[in-house]
Formats: sequence, C-alpha cells, structure tokens
Amino acid sequence: MLEVRDLNVTFTTARGPVRAVDSLGFTVEAGRTLGIVGESGSGKSVTSLAVMGLHRGAEVTGSVRLAGQELTGMPQKELSRLRGRKMAMIFQDPLSSLHPYYTVGEQIAEHVRVHFKAGRAAARTRAVDMLGEVGIPEPARRAREYPHQFSGGMRQRAMIAMALACEPDLLIADEPTTALDVTVQAQILELLARLQQERGLGIIMITHDLGVVARVAHEVLVMYGGRAAERAGVDELFADPAHPYTRGLLDSMPRLGDTTDGADDEPLRAIPGS
Repeated sequence: MLEVRDLNVTFTTARGPVRAVDSLGFTVEAGRTLGIVGESGSGKSVTSLAVMGLHRGAEVTGSVRLAGQELTGMPQKELSRLRGRKMAMIFQDPLSSLHPYYTVGEQIAEHVRVHFKAGRAAARTRAVDMLGEVGIPEPARRAREYPHQFSGGMRQRAMIAMALACEPDLLIADEPTTALDVTVQAQILELLARLQQERGLGIIMITHDLGVVARVAHEVLVMYGGRAAERAGVDELFADPAHPYTRGLLDSMPRLGDTTDGADDEPLRAIPGS
C-alpha cells in the first residue's frame, strides 16, 4: 500500500541545513500496522508529515508511493485530493486540531463535502454515523456540540471519525493516546484495531510508548537521529533486539518487581556516523 524509499527531509536554518530524516525506507501493507518508535527528535513526526505532503519550507527528496502513485513532487492541489480520501492522519492534540468555533459534526461534515461533493444533509448524516461508529454515545446530539464540550477521549474519537469519514486506505496515527489515561488509551487502541480489521486499513502508529507498539503493531521501525536503527517483526524485536539503541529503549521500560538501580547497565551508544 505504502512504499517509502530513500526519504530525506532537510530544513534550512540560520546555522545551515539540518537533515531531520536521512535515507529512510519502509513499507506498509493493507491490514497491517507499522509502529514507528524513538525518542523525541528522532524524526518520527517529520516522517509522517513528509508522507502526507504537509511540510512547508522543507526540502523533501526520495520516493513516497501510495498504491503505486508517486507523491514526492506532486502538486499540492493533487495531494489535497488524496489527503483524507486515500490517506488520513490523526494528530497528537485533538483539541488544537479541531476548530473551536465550529461544532464537531460540522467539521466532520465539511470533510465529507469536500471529498465526496455531498450535500449538507447527506454530509451531516455521515458525520453522525461516524461518531456513532467510533463509540460516541448519542451521536446526533454530540454532533451539535463544540470541541471544548468533549472529554479528551471523546475528542480523540472524533478525530478518528473525521480521519475515517472518507474511508482512506492508509491511516497515520501520531501519538494518538499520549494525553489519555490508560483506560481510555486501551479503548482507543481497541477501536483502531477493530476498524482496521473491518476496513483493511494500513496503519502507521507513531509513538514513544513501547507498550502501545507491543499491543498493536505487526512490525516496528526504530528511529534514531533521523535514521532507521532497526526494523523487525514485533515479536522478534522484543525478544531479540539487534541494535544497541533498541536494547537501550527496551531496558528503559519500567518493570514490576525491578529493584535494580541500573548501575551495571551497558551505556547507550550512538549509531555510528550519526
């Protein structure tokens, strides 16, 4: 479904060019989830924005192919038609992503009108149906409410409803559970898994939480300094990590009953050449 080859993203700063993503490659298949993990600044979100064509002022090179169609260098007008219709993204903070002056239902309905050229009544019906599908109670009433009237978990569900309203093939979820408590986090992950099974979605799950990755991903891409440190199946990566950085990430996870102070742990080494 998605094939990324030799992706580079370079920003121009006062001190010169900074390459945030360096020669990155990966694939995502229909019905499967690729987890992208790494510390803050490793290039996870920059990668997702490059796939969506949302960078402004950055130089993006390499190949990004969605269902065989090359996206790198595609005019913004054509990319806009693909975003939402063929690929969609759930951003980290739904409160800042939703417009405070419009109801949640209006915002989802506008998404449907733009991509499907639907009438207002049909688009509103679709918005209510999508809110119900993602588990929001009384969707017809909730569709008339504003983002600030939703809880954090409900806003995230609304963002998922908006992302899936036009039935895209690829869904990019950028830290979709970061600000949620563990109970709501589990509900959101279960919802994404159910929708993936029903629709055959290819999903990129971007997170720093290895527990989330272990739960939802089929494959894992570990990023460090804008590069791919390791890529493996989720069971293989957790059982036998090949790269020192991956081992360092796994060792940093808290474990029940662990009383060691980490004094004898092997120091985390940087990737050669980074």
